Amino acid sequence: MPVLFDSVDDVAKRLAGAGYLTSTAIATTVFLADRLGKPLLVEGPAGVGKTELARAVAAATGSQLVRLQCYEGIDEARALYEWNHAKQLLRITAGRDEGWHEARADIFTEEFLLPRPLLTAIRNPDPTVLLIDETDKADVEVEGLLLEVLGDFQVTVPELGTITATRKPFVVLTSNATRELSEALKRRCLFLHLDFPDSTRELEIVRLKVPEIAGVLAESLVRVVGALRALELRKSPSIAETIDWARTLLALGADHLDESVVHSTLGVVLKYEADKKRALTELKVLG
Repeated sequence: MPVLFDSVDDVAKRLAGAGYLTSTAIATTVFLADRLGKPLLVEGPAGVGKTELARAVAAATGSQLVRLQCYEGIDEARALYEWNHAKQLLRITAGRDEGWHEARADIFTEEFLLPRPLLTAIRNPDPTVLLIDETDKADVEVEGLLLEVLGDFQVTVPELGTITATRKPFVVLTSNATRELSEALKRRCLFLHLDFPDSTRELEIVRLKVPEIAGVLAESLVRVVGALRALELRKSPSIAETIDWARTLLALGADHLDESVVHSTLGVVLKYEADKKRALTELKVLG
């Protein structure tokens, strides 16, 4: 089976080249998922870089990224495939003189098939990263579908037969742990827990993503973000929001953080008014 990475060091180096800084634990787990051909389940709070990890793997390996965004109520048709009913009706109307058996043979063909993310990833002969994002938001029935698809990497379309992957995609499932995923699904995956990075790593990320920012300002920014995450907020700042804040300060020409700058730009990292009020009240010393 073709692999994407040669070693753990290769993972770390190539992901860094794609703008994603990893720990040894992350690089090792990604390497093993690739080498063993197993899906990778990445769990952790929102905003810690779970989705970005899948994107970075795709970018680092030149793979196509296929994303299935899960949500409450998503069904098999949206995840796997569906038929183009409007086009089928037009075909049936155009062939009114045909019998049903002839029409049926015509409308259940590749021409009328609409592949959704799971089928798209399975059929792709080129390197593919399949991102199943926020798996915990999907219903249990969709979990059952994932078990079937990820178990054999094949899909049965009754009208066309069984479609088997010629090249298994690198699969990343993400979860914010809003509900417990089934033991059966977890058994099929390697597990990786991501949390917010420590200040040293986050400072490295900020300097990588916003190299123009002054060192002292970047340090102050990371320190304030860490203090915000220590508060009991409705939504803690994500890594992406830290980067956005750095870019905001750069755009404003700020060279240091003071109460005025924080007060006018806090909406970049905190998206609830109650969180902003609490932060402004409790963060007394900034800079």
